[in-house]
Amino acid sequence: MRADSISTSLSASPAAKRISLLQKFSDDANLPALGSAVARVVQLASSNDEALQELTNFVLSDVALTQKILRLSNTVSYRTASGRQISTISSAIFLLGFDMVKTCALAMLLVDRLPDNNHAQSVRFELAQALRASVIGRQLARRSHFPDSEEAAITALFKNLGQLLVASHDHDVYNEINVLTHAANLTPARASIQVLGCSYDQLAVTVLQDWKISDTLIHALTPLSSRALKAPVNRQEWMAQVASFSAEAAGLMPHVNDAKQLTDNQALVTRFGAALNLDKAQIDQLFVTASEEAHILLDSMGLLSVPDKQAELPSDTGSSAENLLDDFLLASPEPDSPPTISCHPSGKPINAHALLLAGVQDVTQMMGSGHGRLNELIMQVLETLYQGMGFRFATLCMKDLKTEQYRARVAIGESHAVRQAGFRFSTTITNDIFHLAIKNNADLMIADATAAKIHPLIPSWHRQLLPDTQSFIVLPLVIQEKVLGLLYADRSLLAPEGVSAEETSLIKTLKGLLLAALNSR
Repeated sequence: MRADSISTSLSASPAAKRISLLQKFSDDANLPALGSAVARVVQLASSNDEALQELTNFVLSDVALTQKILRLSNTVSYRTASGRQISTISSAIFLLGFDMVKTCALAMLLVDRLPDNNHAQSVRFELAQALRASVIGRQLARRSHFPDSEEAAITALFKNLGQLLVASHDHDVYNEINVLTHAANLTPARASIQVLGCSYDQLAVTVLQDWKISDTLIHALTPLSSRALKAPVNRQEWMAQVASFSAEAAGLMPHVNDAKQLTDNQALVTRFGAALNLDKAQIDQLFVTASEEAHILLDSMGLLSVPDKQAELPSDTGSSAENLLDDFLLASPEPDSPPTISCHPSGKPINAHALLLAGVQDVTQMMGSGHGRLNELIMQVLETLYQGMGFRFATLCMKDLKTEQYRARVAIGESHAVRQAGFRFSTTITNDIFHLAIKNNADLMIADATAAKIHPLIPSWHRQLLPDTQSFIVLPLVIQEKVLGLLYADRSLLAPEGVSAEETSLIKTLKGLLLAALNSR
């Protein structure tokens, strides 16, 4: 930026800078889409079975997000005892936990969709701080007796959203606040008020309100007294304390071996110790645990380009300094990344057998653990078919005695919500391919739905709902001649490669495991 432009920026009034910044937020066409995605993930509740389906579909709809979640679940720290590679999002959620995948997905949305322009180092620094804070928030949530305490990790993640938005949209203002913070020994909140006429937290609240984020999370961003805090009287007060503690502790994590941190840790004990029931030893242990987890998450998101030990907040001092950023922007090796999958023209993976086998093993392990809920097992089976065979849409259809219909109850893939709602047909037997499969308990794997023998058997409701289907499978779910429903999955492309005997065997095994789970519930 030219010197006269910088001078103009510095001389502008706080109100003018704030208006200019808010206008940049408004002009960023990607921000509303980011807000919509964030709001959608935030509202998912771990206790709701539909949320599992929605989180799985949300992650699967974003290829980059899918790869990052799988990369994280395949790191040494999270890999299963057998050492098997996790290949489905359903398995990742079962392994890592719903709330962790949810929080990581939010962090990854910020990583991927906030602009970094020419100031990637500063943006990545703030992203790393947000992620560290969320890890600390999660650690504190595990100690809490409050219900839905896992929301603390999300609140902590958003605590420095103001800094992150300013760094990504107006780096001159971001630099000015940083300089003032250090030169005048001010808190970032006071420095941002002097520069912008409002605090970072107020900026974050403005944006989160535009994103329709819940008031509970927004109120938890309220600044707290700098004095020693008392034990919280309710969950809302506890959330605010956790958010503040997490943000301050995250700022100390990169300095874990510095002598200064000993003093800063004691300051955390003095201010938050009584409120959060933490002594110095517990805070020290919290730093160790959180640092390890944060390192893994930062690595999985490609954020380890931010130095683990950074003496001060980054600022750009000239073109020579900017040239040095090339060293930070180099992508780090990712040996645990899932390999790129080669596919047939139909979309079916070349290594379908290996993917199906991994899915069968995951379902077996989930059932054997005794911890897998029925909906988790269903999602694992569906995703194994969906990913392993390269389908575009997959659903579990169950018999509804009240309506005398077979109705889709769970679905994943392209336009899953619309197709799930429309995927229903009468239990009255007709001469179509679905009733023939159910009547004969026959697993059908159709490579060409346009073939002369198949086309007349496709019912009108299917033609209307899925007019471009070219290949599909129908797997009836029958126990001792009692029809429960069926599994269905399709593609919009022909699949002349068909299904091998080994793949067929694994698909039947998957169906058998699902039947066993349905029969036992």
